[in-house]
Amino acid sequence: MLGDTANMDFTTIPYWGDDEILENNWSGKRGKALPSILAALAQDPDTGIICYGDTTVRHSNQSDTVLTFLDFYYADTQPNDSLKYLIFDSKFTTYQHLDKINKRSVNFITIRQRSKVLVRHIETIDAKEWKKIDIEKAKGTRSLLAFEETTTLKDYEGLVRQVFIKNPNKHKPAILITNDFDIPLAKLVRKYSRRWLVETEISEQIDFFHLNRNSSGIVIKVDFDLTMTILAHNLLRLFCRELEAYSACNAETLYDKFISAPGDVVIKDNTVAVSLKKRKELPSLMENLQNVEKLPIPWLQNFQMHFSIGSST
Repeated sequence: MLGDTANMDFTTIPYWGDDEILENNWSGKRGKALPSILAALAQDPDTGIICYGDTTVRHSNQSDTVLTFLDFYYADTQPNDSLKYLIFDSKFTTYQHLDKINKRSVNFITIRQRSKVLVRHIETIDAKEWKKIDIEKAKGTRSLLAFEETTTLKDYEGLVRQVFIKNPNKHKPAILITNDFDIPLAKLVRKYSRRWLVETEISEQIDFFHLNRNSSGIVIKVDFDLTMTILAHNLLRLFCRELEAYSACNAETLYDKFISAPGDVVIKDNTVAVSLKKRKELPSLMENLQNVEKLPIPWLQNFQMHFSIGSST
């Protein structure tokens, strides 16, 4: 079951062949614009599951991506109202589309780009009006200063909640805007800070699954590659959820510690017996493998799996 939030971001998938039909997109990994296909991803921050991927993004429809995702989400035949928040950076869509999101009764949280007018406005705020907030992080908390107000946006009907955030270690404050006026300030900042998780997942897909090594300029082929990459990523995320001590590990660590484990396989009497060689992570794995033992595997002629710890390392 996915949570109530979708973190959204773009990733650039380069193509190294004939680039005549492809647009140039900025690749942060390579520090330049290059012929590529731009893909959109949506991630559930609670599970790390990538729940949406789209390789049909073009410069002409890039800002529409968030609305396309909502159409996809609500096209399910089963009514689903669990989605409460869309979180993305300032260049993901337009203020006009933020208005459309608001009218669909979905909350958004995004960064507003700084302007000289906003910077001057921030400088006029009295020091006494800044509120200290403690934001949860993986280990402990961190303290920030925040000031909030309501404001208007071009092409947006009504008011939005605007939050200025000061980090003692940074000179320029961040500016958050949202249509949620009820969420506590610290929780709001924490929700947006977790948006960086989708960028971490994208980096993992590039570094481990080689997402940026696609060999085709045909969109349907790249779409298939992206789908398979998302599937592999999600299978690993589901796998690590069963391993409590390793639930925060990245794909490469999971592969090295569990997937790439050596062992002996013996097939006999409708049973596949797997004897895994000893390693320190094996007890955690064996505890969870008990849940799948003796279950018939349809694609393996209904054979059953049996796992055991070998006598060698």
